[in-house]
Amino acid sequence: MPIHELPGKNQALLYFTDVLPEVALAIYFVVGVILTVQTIRSRAQAWVYILVGTAFAESLGYVFRTICVRRTTFGMYILMTLFLLLPPNTLALVNYKTVSKVISDSSAQPRQFWLKPKFVTWFFFLSDVFSILMQGTGGGMLTKKDYQSAGKAIVLLGLTVQLFFFACFLTIAAYVWRQPVYAITPGPKDRSPESAKNTVMRTIVATTVIIYLRNIYRVAEFADGYGGKIYRAEWAFYVFDTLLILIAFVFYVVFFIGNNFRRKSAAELTQILSQEK
Repeated sequence: MPIHELPGKNQALLYFTDVLPEVALAIYFVVGVILTVQTIRSRAQAWVYILVGTAFAESLGYVFRTICVRRTTFGMYILMTLFLLLPPNTLALVNYKTVSKVISDSSAQPRQFWLKPKFVTWFFFLSDVFSILMQGTGGGMLTKKDYQSAGKAIVLLGLTVQLFFFACFLTIAAYVWRQPVYAITPGPKDRSPESAKNTVMRTIVATTVIIYLRNIYRVAEFADGYGGKIYRAEWAFYVFDTLLILIAFVFYVVFFIGNNFRRKSAAELTQILSQEK
């Protein structure tokens, strides 16, 4: 029996509800493979592999959801909840690091503390970790009846905190995008540094907005409570979570940022060292 049982649903809807976890599983696995190939071929910097790990983690979440459709256990339900709730938030870490690299690779010396590369990376990273830990802790508390109300409140608070920091980050990203002093190394498909910057920053802003919208849905879902209309609407999960995160991954695949943040080859490093001497 599916976990989210819709009253009065017809057989066709039941069929699609049961098969959708398998479809999502396969799609996210393919996305993970594509990103793996892109990252290796482009010789992207190590932090780009977060995209790969997130795609496979999403796929694993739908493995647990597929199992739950056939035979629901409490432990499997918790694993499904955690793997579908937390991994999308790690996509924000990629965006934080990307904007930080754009700032650090430029010749500008930012005076504002909120434009310091380390601040952009670590402040938002730690805020994300804090939010994820709150969501994970709250999700774990949902397993015990006596702590379900507290667990729900903690998850809601974690999601709300993350929404606030997403808004702050979007403000910084928009500022960096508008300032010509911040440039990005063109990739193989970029015509100029300007087009490279527009492509990368458009991807960062678009995916952050998508994650923001997804988290608004999650806040509404938890606020409505288990058994509420949003929670029981299976279609809402696949539209506002599965589909939204998939669209974000489409941006990451089509406009692959690893092409603009490559590891330097031995020859390039030797050339840089010789120039410094």
